[in-house]
Amino acid sequence: METNSARDRIFARIRAAQGRAAGVSNGERAAVADYLSRHPAGPRPAAPADRVAAFQAQALKMASTVERVAAQADVPAAAARYLDGLGLTRRAVAWDSLGALDWQAQGLTVECRPPVRDAEADREHGDLVGITGCFCAIAETGSLMLLSGPQTFASAALLPETHIAVVPASRIVDGLEDAFALMRRERGELPRATNIISGPSRTGDIEQTIVLGAHGPYRVHVILVEQD
Repeated sequence: METNSARDRIFARIRAAQGRAAGVSNGERAAVADYLSRHPAGPRPAAPADRVAAFQAQALKMASTVERVAAQADVPAAAARYLDGLGLTRRAVAWDSLGALDWQAQGLTVECRPPVRDAEADREHGDLVGITGCFCAIAETGSLMLLSGPQTFASAALLPETHIAVVPASRIVDGLEDAFALMRRERGELPRATNIISGPSRTGDIEQTIVLGAHGPYRVHVILVEQD
């Protein structure tokens, strides 16, 4: 469902009530950039000596699983090993950016499209595995940052029972502050949705007992690519 126009109308009404023009001016954007540059982040833990190893250790603590591979071409084989090891389906949906990988050589059927949530679909034919990339990963927390867009649909990470994330080692940053700074530097504006994923979905609402897969995937598997 398209919500951008509704959001823009709401913001326009708020700005009108403040006596401002409907659109954000370049002067306002410059003021925000100046504020951010003059207000450095507060105290933070020391940066890890090995950012990749730190991310992997924290991801494991968050109940993700991790496999490191040398190059992007190794991703399909790693995905097949993971799925076969758990006896999971060899069918998946994926982001368009991963479509050129040779999934078929590993016996995987991968379609580049958003998943379909169909209550009538059986276990064999439902979209149970989603494969995505990420905008960046955060070493301090073992988290993935995904930015929504036409080619980076968030549903591939949120709807299937199993989420496989392809993470280039070069896109791992130290902390959350660095992730948002990278977003501002490369994108300029916040996307419609920013999802920060720290392991499988979980809840402790009932008797403080942790249950995985409550509001999203039961499993998060990270394929960490050493070389871009």
